[in-house]
Amino acid sequence: MSGSEKEFPYINRDLSWVDFNERVMKEGLRKEMPLLERLRFLSIVSTNFDEFFMVRVATLKRLQKAEPGKAVDPSGMTPEQLLKEISEKAHSIIKRQYECLRNEIFPGLAKNGLSLLRPDSWSVPQLDFLDSFFLGQIYPVLTPLRLEDDKPMPFIKSSSLNIAFLLEAENPDTAAEELKVIVPLPGVLDRLVWLPNFETEQVNGEKEKFQLALLEDVIITWGTYLFPGYRVKESMSFKINRDADFSVDEQRDDDYVDAMVEVLEGRGKSDCIRMVYSPGSDFLRDELARRFSLVNQNEAGETISLVNDFLYEVDGPINPVDFMELTSVASLEDLIEKPWKIYKSEEFNEETPIWDRISQGDVMLHLPYQSFDPVVRFFQEAAADPQVVSIRTALYRTGGAIPGIGLHSGSSAFSPVVRALEQAALNGKHVTAVVELKARFDEERNISWANRLEKAGVIVVYGLSHLKVHSKISLVLRRENDRIKRYVHLSTGNYNDRTAKYYEDICLFTCRDDIAYDAGLIFNMLTGYSAVQTMMRLTIAPTGLKRRFLELIEREANRARHKYPARIMAKMNSLTDVDVINALYAASQAGVKISLCIRGICTLVPGVPGVSENIRVISVIDHYLEHSRIYYFSNGGADELYCASADWMTRNLKRRVEILFPVQDEKLRAELIDVLNDYFRDNCNASVLDNSGAWTLLSPAAGEKPFRVQKEMLSRAASTSDKGGPAKMDYTVRRSPPQVI
Repeated sequence: MSGSEKEFPYINRDLSWVDFNERVMKEGLRKEMPLLERLRFLSIVSTNFDEFFMVRVATLKRLQKAEPGKAVDPSGMTPEQLLKEISEKAHSIIKRQYECLRNEIFPGLAKNGLSLLRPDSWSVPQLDFLDSFFLGQIYPVLTPLRLEDDKPMPFIKSSSLNIAFLLEAENPDTAAEELKVIVPLPGVLDRLVWLPNFETEQVNGEKEKFQLALLEDVIITWGTYLFPGYRVKESMSFKINRDADFSVDEQRDDDYVDAMVEVLEGRGKSDCIRMVYSPGSDFLRDELARRFSLVNQNEAGETISLVNDFLYEVDGPINPVDFMELTSVASLEDLIEKPWKIYKSEEFNEETPIWDRISQGDVMLHLPYQSFDPVVRFFQEAAADPQVVSIRTALYRTGGAIPGIGLHSGSSAFSPVVRALEQAALNGKHVTAVVELKARFDEERNISWANRLEKAGVIVVYGLSHLKVHSKISLVLRRENDRIKRYVHLSTGNYNDRTAKYYEDICLFTCRDDIAYDAGLIFNMLTGYSAVQTMMRLTIAPTGLKRRFLELIEREANRARHKYPARIMAKMNSLTDVDVINALYAASQAGVKISLCIRGICTLVPGVPGVSENIRVISVIDHYLEHSRIYYFSNGGADELYCASADWMTRNLKRRVEILFPVQDEKLRAELIDVLNDYFRDNCNASVLDNSGAWTLLSPAAGEKPFRVQKEMLSRAASTSDKGGPAKMDYTVRRSPPQVI
């Protein structure tokens, strides 16, 4: 740690992330929200923690073994200290999460006509039904796995639900030994078992009553069918999180895909980091903890104690995200916020080719308030237009992601962008796709996309060695009037039609020659060999982006030192880079007014006298996931505004290929400045960070009008939308370009 770092305060990044997940949890505690909205936020807490333990805690455990007692970052905390504090905070959050589920969410659902019944509440007709259902629908699919002391542990998939049984022989004379068995819950079976209405009932004379059971409860209750000659003595459900912090061998350029497949296979069998389990059997808990190496042992290999930092008992259903299918129950529609409309942009219409509109001037979309459809059209019309000769794009996460804040999952079969690229190649276009295989938890999906694209004739490039290509950029070359004209799309978010409905992002269409020229240079660097080129408008990491940010911050500081007004506003996902933080501290000391909207991790400490008293930090957690990165510098009245794929994190600025692009159109720049200002007006869903590291949810002061920034953005999209109505958000590959009228 350098001397300058010691002079300033910093929050640890991992503890800051845990605080972010606590803010997500607190959304679920807000009694004024609809029940299923609250359940959604509480479910996100669980999926977020899964990824956090698989990646960040796994890294800390490795550091603890390799460099015990050594500080891991400028906060000065050691791995041992961090793991202990993470455990305390995470246990507290999960305890409150499950108290809310047990005492408010599930009772509230029951009052509104949907009851989760546990085994002690099943009626005789329901027991008969479930007995038959188990034998006919569940029993044939189950695979019991023996747990034997002298043999390796059977494979247990990370984050999946399992049931452990302790068995004893019905005839103790034939087998006195107790046996241990694990039964994984098959993913092909629905977690929620809907119970038939044996008697039609009404709640408040209006709503039909629904009842459901949990798959694990059914399996535990009738588990004896799996073990003839034995009875179940004890049982419990559990899941584990495995170490997912694996890196591909960057030197294996000749078989890079094979190397990535090996990473995925290794991740499936890696060390266990955490176990989440239900009450029911201390013996099975201890046995599984020992087998998963979540215990302290002496030199003889004997268990001394459990490592409680990595053991989480939950009194309620594990993986509550499975309950989100309840949002499709028609009679529960009052318990979830009505879907927000996604509006068509007035800048595009079906009759005018997209190239004609972009040629008239830059176009900006604010997703998901405005439809993602023009982005899809950009690729579809390029695929079908006979005048388009080439398409280049960088793909990071292209489809199949479930909305939320944590892990990504789901089908990858219907990406309209990838379908359009395939069609373009089949139509004879020169198509190049830079596919980043190192997008964590999307590696397998991206390998699948890459194979499909290659089969269609697309030139596929697998990113760069030692750098993750996180840029969101596409370039279309079109023959017009005996020359090639270039059209560019730049974005803060991915080419993902699914997340475009839930992630807040900014994207820009332009055909400005300077930006198009820079885009061509970037793709040449990504696909071939090139020395670092001087860019006209775009700035890229890792070569110049950090330096550019530091210059922009220092320029504001210099203006403030000379008594000129100076202001910085920035919106991003995370802020961790020490050099950027120190530059912000110096700018604050110079008198620059700094407003930061940071969704997740923030290691900067605002409001410290003499250091950061001019810095204000807020975080907005609301209906949509805040994802855009927007950077504003007042520049003495000549406002400059940029969007980027990059946060102010060291990994973005040094270990990724990122792009910073300017918003040059005066009208668009003014609109984005208004957007930024509105984030700092939010007094409903914004939390403010103080100099002790604590976050406080804001609320309207006496006489102050409530202001919710996401609702304001929705209202703006409605007021400027195409009068054709809400966007349909369904995509088909166009076979021919629209006719010019």
